[in-house]
Amino acid sequence: MPPQTSQFHTVTRETFARNPSDKQFEYPALQTLTYPHLKSFNAITECCHGDSAEDGLSPGLIERALEDIGQKVVFDGKPGGVGGYGNKLSMWVEEVQIGRPAVSERDTHSVNRLMFPSECRERLVNYAGRLMVKLCWRVNNGPVQTELKQMGMAPIMVKSNLCNIEKFSPRQLIDVGEECEEMGGYFIVNGLEKIIRLLIVNRRNHVMAVVRPSYANRGPSYTPYGCQIRSVRPDETSATVGLNYLSDGQVMFRFSWRKQEFLVPVLMIIKSLVDTSDMEIFQAILREDFDNTFVTDRVELMLRKFKNYELHTREQCLAYLGDKFRVVMNQAEDVSDVDVGKFLLQKVVLVHLKHNRDKFNMLAYMIRKLYALVSGECAPDNPDSPQHQEVLLGGFLYAGILKEKLEDWLNGIRMELMRDVRRNPASADFLDRRYLMKIIGRVPSDIGQKLHYFLATGNLVSSTGMDMQQTSGYTIVAEKLNFLRYLSHFRCIHRGSFFAELKTTTVRKLLPEAWGFLCPVHTPDGTPCGLLNHLSHSCKVLTYFARVDHLPRLLASLGVSLNVVNPEAGDLSVQLDGRLIGWCSPKLAERVARELRHWKVTGQHDVPLDLEIGYVPPSNRGQYPGLYLFASPARMMRPVRYLAADRKDMVGSFEQVYMEIACMDDEVDPKTSTHQEYTPTNILSVVANLTPFSDFNQSPRNMYQCQMGKQTMGTPAQAIAKRTDNKLYRLQTGQTPIVRPKLHDSYGIDGFPNGMNAVVAVISYTGYDMEDAMILNKSGHERGFGYGTVYKSEVVDLADARRRGEATRYHFGLGADTPRKVLEKLDLDGLPFIGIKLRDGDPMCAYVDDVTGRTIVKKFKGLEDGYVDQVRLLGSDAGDKECQKVHIRFRITRSPIIGDKFSSRHGQKGVCSQKWPSVDMPWTESGIQPDVIINPHAFPSRMTIGMFVESLAGKSGALHGIVQDSTPFQFNEQHTAADYFGEQLAKAGYNYHGNEPMYSGITGEELRVDIYIGVVYYQRLRHMVSDKYQVRTTGPVHVLTQQPLKGRKRAGGIRFGEMERDSLLAHGVSFLLQDRLMNCSDYTQTHVCKRCRSIVSPAATAVSAASTRRTVQCRICERDDAVVLIAVPYVFRYLATELMAMNIRLDLAVN
Repeated sequence: MPPQTSQFHTVTRETFARNPSDKQFEYPALQTLTYPHLKSFNAITECCHGDSAEDGLSPGLIERALEDIGQKVVFDGKPGGVGGYGNKLSMWVEEVQIGRPAVSERDTHSVNRLMFPSECRERLVNYAGRLMVKLCWRVNNGPVQTELKQMGMAPIMVKSNLCNIEKFSPRQLIDVGEECEEMGGYFIVNGLEKIIRLLIVNRRNHVMAVVRPSYANRGPSYTPYGCQIRSVRPDETSATVGLNYLSDGQVMFRFSWRKQEFLVPVLMIIKSLVDTSDMEIFQAILREDFDNTFVTDRVELMLRKFKNYELHTREQCLAYLGDKFRVVMNQAEDVSDVDVGKFLLQKVVLVHLKHNRDKFNMLAYMIRKLYALVSGECAPDNPDSPQHQEVLLGGFLYAGILKEKLEDWLNGIRMELMRDVRRNPASADFLDRRYLMKIIGRVPSDIGQKLHYFLATGNLVSSTGMDMQQTSGYTIVAEKLNFLRYLSHFRCIHRGSFFAELKTTTVRKLLPEAWGFLCPVHTPDGTPCGLLNHLSHSCKVLTYFARVDHLPRLLASLGVSLNVVNPEAGDLSVQLDGRLIGWCSPKLAERVARELRHWKVTGQHDVPLDLEIGYVPPSNRGQYPGLYLFASPARMMRPVRYLAADRKDMVGSFEQVYMEIACMDDEVDPKTSTHQEYTPTNILSVVANLTPFSDFNQSPRNMYQCQMGKQTMGTPAQAIAKRTDNKLYRLQTGQTPIVRPKLHDSYGIDGFPNGMNAVVAVISYTGYDMEDAMILNKSGHERGFGYGTVYKSEVVDLADARRRGEATRYHFGLGADTPRKVLEKLDLDGLPFIGIKLRDGDPMCAYVDDVTGRTIVKKFKGLEDGYVDQVRLLGSDAGDKECQKVHIRFRITRSPIIGDKFSSRHGQKGVCSQKWPSVDMPWTESGIQPDVIINPHAFPSRMTIGMFVESLAGKSGALHGIVQDSTPFQFNEQHTAADYFGEQLAKAGYNYHGNEPMYSGITGEELRVDIYIGVVYYQRLRHMVSDKYQVRTTGPVHVLTQQPLKGRKRAGGIRFGEMERDSLLAHGVSFLLQDRLMNCSDYTQTHVCKRCRSIVSPAATAVSAASTRRTVQCRICERDDAVVLIAVPYVFRYLATELMAMNIRLDLAVN
């Protein structure tokens, strides 16, 4: 729908709601918001590489992962086998198939076998497809044998290429119980919608120079200087390696393998990669810059020291590495040391590069950059800058976990075979298929369960660590509190839980490099501030490889030297996705970057639009120079206008730092500006864009609105009848805002209204509006202003009541012993009547115990009355068992009451302090009474001028019946908002400035002041008194201390703490303390002996024939004349007994 600012589109919206399209979505922009999630999951099974996208033959991530896993080998140790080790069994996984979600095979009644997401939500089960693996093996060089094995059920992302509703139109989506604008991008686990959140990681295949004090702690002569590179394999798994500088000029190569860190001299790695000489290494690092004595001295020393290892050839270096790492790399017995060394280089060293010569060149470049950092020639790179960051996409992480679990399964089979060969060598027969099937059957193979555990808990259980800095916090629940909250989950991007524990604030800072990629205002206030950010609405995360095979030839035609061996002194390196492809002079590099950009924007020479061209010019101690080209996925890109051709250019976070991009028209400099922003609002996220006139507000207020917009009681979904959320908030009287930005229409927010248009007067009319409190018009409240509903769910599962393996003994229903009052609430099937009102303690459902014959009634617990809204019977997967599970949804009415929280869209929050009778409310000359009265003191300190402007715009919009466009940055000093809306008000016959005379509702006299009154869109927040009030007279107490429990759910009390005690003492009412802290808490009476001062020694005497009266006497003094009764807190008695147990006596002086 094209955004037209003056119309409400009411009829269009109504028509679409009644007749949904069977071709396309009404709001395509909404569908694009979840693309990073969807496309990355699709890449698991289909091509994500642009080089073969046309023919569709390029393998998906899982096929590339299987190539990387390779074969696992076992020997049986029997004579006559391979190399004296016995028969050689080689195993590998040939193929992985993930099916579409379908009904269980045990269900013999279904006609349509497809399973849809709405059914999984309602039945509280997983949305998953069958995971099948083709396992292959061969003995020695015999025939290949295969076995198709089921590995459980793999979770499927909704609307992905494996989902049953992937290509459904709005009409079809409604038919299967979904939203008409369903976006997908989440998994369904136990009926809950779970998202793998986007995480920030280091930019792939790019060398970063860093200074970290922790590096100096690795050992003697280590320094804080180092450089690191996060290499990413074709299957999107990564391995970070680095170089560490030692104070004697040596350089150590650092890598991790299965959570263990290793350090190896870098020359050993270099000499293992290619057959090379010391002269070649010297030249590769120096690059003809022989005058640089800082580097020449250190390289010479490093080469000289390496002579101590007495390793001269590549074979010797490989054999040395293989010998040291054989156990760590877990290789088979018949593999030579040289091959183990090659395996190490393949698995660990710069895994993004295929050829060893490329790895050699890259390592030489890394050493030179490290020396430049140490000598002060270049500055360290900032890992907290978006320039050196990219996004970890959910689908890629899912593929990585699947790959690791498959490899763990193969390793498990190998270990089980080795164990069996060791224990029972006679029975081990690799040629017997049944024997192998028996061994394979012993190894746990339910990978689907492990994937579900990851999604349900967000915990990463990994043997390798997967090159991650955290083990938890990967998934979140996509809460449908309201639509904005739901939307934000897909656009949020987290820095990582590791950084949340850091004491420094540097990671949280908003850097200029984030312009256009991360929203500057949409971040929470509090602990996650600056760590949990949101992508700008125009920011796009790439999920595919651009096609760049022909790029080296193009660069050569522009003059780039592809001879990587002997560059000229002062030449800059040209890199493509972390591969050194050539050298050129700084002047030529600038020209190449300019030409490439023109070609990519105009579509010449097949240069992809998503290519990132990062030209870093030489500078005095700035960033290390070079021409860096990136065409890989997971990068953040955004559209800007290329002025030379007046076309769209996609710009990445690395290149943007060195580009001249003007924002407004008056900033364009013809000499330097190459690009311009399409609109300044592109820097804001979707939610931040919905704040009207946000450029008039102080920035913290816009931050608050981003949070409060997501806490609003709004419209969470349109298919509410099909949802089973634990708690749903719904505003019954939502309206479309009169004042809204263009993007409000683009994203179809009108389908999910979030508040009401209220007539707001700014006046101190009563004493009830102090300190942000607001007064509601009682008649407006009775007409439905802010009226809402809360839906709460309860699941009753009879399987939980019986022991595991026990036969079904409980059945829903009523027995003969059912009391009459239960029959008023429950039907004969033991379930409540729809629409009946239940109070705390009323019967909610009942079931009969077959063994005892008794009826067990389950009661409704809740501080508020609830109406039974829905009862769902949840059957088993096969549909062949008696119903043992029900889901009951209660509707709790929530009319606004005193203490409920409201807010405008400018961070002006306040609580309802009074519902003022309409007859006593002030009115204007035209007879308008305000719905809301707020205090003028809300404005001066907060400077939310946007709310003043909205009041003007809303009032003129209501008078003329038009929508007012509140997109920020459209007014300026010459063309002001006050004049624009003031003229509209004047034309309607109202005051130009929005003020009006008002009349007192009590005396009828005119108030001697002009009052600012207009229409503002108000939101009702989910923070309500009904959820928070806590009060008790008597109630449960703690068993040990006899003091009241804490917690609202357990009817607990409120803690009277140290500060409260201090305030009563300061007030001079200390006798109240005894009432609060003892009489109303744990008052108790106990006996004490005045002579020996103990409260532990007095004890009651035994009743005998001589004395029928029981007395209390002291066991130490053996007398009862000094025992008296005193009042103490019970916890004091507990303390005395605890101290006595530790042999410490407590004396009590008693008058």
